[in-house]
Amino acid sequence: MRRVIHLNEDWLFTGRDGRPELVNIPHTWNAVDGQDGGNDYYRGECRYQKTFNAPVRGEDELVYLQFHGVNASARVELNGSIVGTHDGGYSTFRWDVTALLRSENELVVWVDNSVNDRVYPQKADFTFYGGIYRDVELLIVPEKHFALDYFGGYGLMVTAKPLQGYTRAEVAVKTFQNGDEAVTIELLDAEGNQVAFGHGSEQTLHIENVRLWNGVEDPYLYTCRARLFSGDEISTRFGVRDLHISAKTGFHLNGKSYPLHGVNRHQDRKGIGNAISREMHREDMDIICEMGANTIRLAHYQHDQYFYDLCDERGIVVWAEIPYISEHMPNGRDNTISQMKELIVQCYNHPSIVCWGISNEITISTRNKKDMLDNHRVLNNLCHKMDPSRFTTLACYAMISSGNPVAHITDVVGWNQYLGWYIPGMFLNDLWLDFFHTKYPNRCLSYSEYGCEGMPNLHSSHPRRGDHTEEYQAKYHEYMLACFERHPWMWATHVWNMFDFAADARHQGGEPGMNHKGLVTFDRKTRKDSFYLYKAWWSKSPFVHICSKRYVDRTEDSIVVKVYSNQNEVSLFVNGDKIETICGEHIFTFTVPMSPEVKVRAVSGKCADEAVFRKVKRPNPAYVLKKFEDKDANWINKKVKCRR
Repeated sequence: MRRVIHLNEDWLFTGRDGRPELVNIPHTWNAVDGQDGGNDYYRGECRYQKTFNAPVRGEDELVYLQFHGVNASARVELNGSIVGTHDGGYSTFRWDVTALLRSENELVVWVDNSVNDRVYPQKADFTFYGGIYRDVELLIVPEKHFALDYFGGYGLMVTAKPLQGYTRAEVAVKTFQNGDEAVTIELLDAEGNQVAFGHGSEQTLHIENVRLWNGVEDPYLYTCRARLFSGDEISTRFGVRDLHISAKTGFHLNGKSYPLHGVNRHQDRKGIGNAISREMHREDMDIICEMGANTIRLAHYQHDQYFYDLCDERGIVVWAEIPYISEHMPNGRDNTISQMKELIVQCYNHPSIVCWGISNEITISTRNKKDMLDNHRVLNNLCHKMDPSRFTTLACYAMISSGNPVAHITDVVGWNQYLGWYIPGMFLNDLWLDFFHTKYPNRCLSYSEYGCEGMPNLHSSHPRRGDHTEEYQAKYHEYMLACFERHPWMWATHVWNMFDFAADARHQGGEPGMNHKGLVTFDRKTRKDSFYLYKAWWSKSPFVHICSKRYVDRTEDSIVVKVYSNQNEVSLFVNGDKIETICGEHIFTFTVPMSPEVKVRAVSGKCADEAVFRKVKRPNPAYVLKKFEDKDANWINKKVKCRR
């Protein structure tokens, strides 16, 4: 029987100052300087050291040392011997260390996030936190065991597809081992009842009266359990579903139209960086589901396996990708291949994942170079070879032409488009989408990113592009939702971003080191008005929300009170008196005369929300973005600076 021993506590960490300190894993050394602006967070090599006693094990058992996330490169030593090295900061890796174990052991891990030209990512709009930021474990297994030495996988692949009008399922199971042991395979339903059984390392089994993994409506999961004669046992959950994408009708799940509307997500937190807990992962998922999203683009790297599990459980459709981003590095080709192999091998069994993302905005620093295009074709072919059941995609930089060769390599494509934010004119989104669809009517297109900055402390009655107000962000997203409704053929739309996140090269919105395009603040404590706009469009849970509640001080004689709701009727009360009832959908606007203090209450059925506004003589200067000296605040124009 397999056993796992956590090695997360009591590590001696030595950073660039040379002073050892006691830390627990998960840990990053950039939790503060990677979020404070200046593009000068420490990128270099640091040391983690730990002593531990050898685990109790039988003579016929082996011990693996495994890491679930070390950014970006790791060199591991055990008792003075080199165990191995690993390049890539977002995946699981492990080694058999049985022969190196003593009764008392010294483990040293050198972690390096230095600037280089061979390990991705090196240039992007987010902080590359250095550290051991996911769990470290000892995995004890029988001498004869399911394979553990292939790109971080566990030796079990399950491919399930519905048959005969979605009433029956074919489940192809492949197992991999380090010997030639007899294998039994068992399929269980969610209640633990056996629904199929077989013998052999590779089997095709069938499930009668199958229950589909049907997105957020019914994300039903089965379990596949495999056993060796030696006693080794592994299991994985899986779902039965099929996918189809049309350039004319968008995304289809299990034979039915299933429009994908959702968000991008980064994994970091304020003051914590990427060293986050399971509780924080779960909180992120709860907030995303509260809003009613049915898809997440997990940008721009492999996320924690626990979060993919949550996506499986909640029925969230996932775009999974590697950090081949912003610039092509000829010396990094092998790293793109190894990171893609790890992503596919480690994430293959998740029914939530529907596509493999090859790159993001690669033409920012690399135009139409032959080596870059060849690297993309190699990755695209690799994905199809390793996993014919899913499609490939990539995200294009907004400024490249629609005919750029990189946009026509993968099965489908996404565009990171910020018309109405970086470029004036929200209406340009309609024009660009119509142009692309007319020129390439058979090319499946999504908006892989779109968004604008919004600060919950900045406000305006006349919001405009670049003011970073909560009101302009809401106005922008109102337009985008209506725009997408006019273009139902798009296969997906993903807001950039669900949460504010750290980008140390930035200095915008009055808070350096941050990207404020999130619908929720970095600390997850404040849902911006735009969050409730999307909830009004996507969620079925009844609610009403009064916008601009933080915009308390007003100089006008009358103000427009905007309410977001997914109900079809909203009444507004002012100082206790009902002034109007409006029928409509999503957005309800009321004109309210001002007095020294106005208390408003929006009501729809049992749902209600309240706000208070004050009449003042002069505008509150706290609502206006302060000017700052940095004229080069966009990360794209920054040269990499780092402390070494």
